[in-house]
Amino acid sequence: MAKCDVCGKGVNFGIKVSHSHRRSNRAWKPNVKRVKVVVNGTPKHMYVCTKCLRSNKVQRV
Repeated sequence: MAKCDVCGKGVNFGIKVSHSHRRSNRAWKPNVKRVKVVVNGTPKHMYVCTKCLRSNKVQRV
């Protein structure tokens, strides 16, 4: 579910490194909100990241 419907931004995986340099897997998830937007003149619920909301890539209802 952590995927933007506008730009396709999704989960990134990497390795968390502690102070003692022990390594473990982790995930960075985008800040995705469920918002009501206008698509082709009709309102619709979409999952949109906050970067797309701030840059006005979608028009909210």
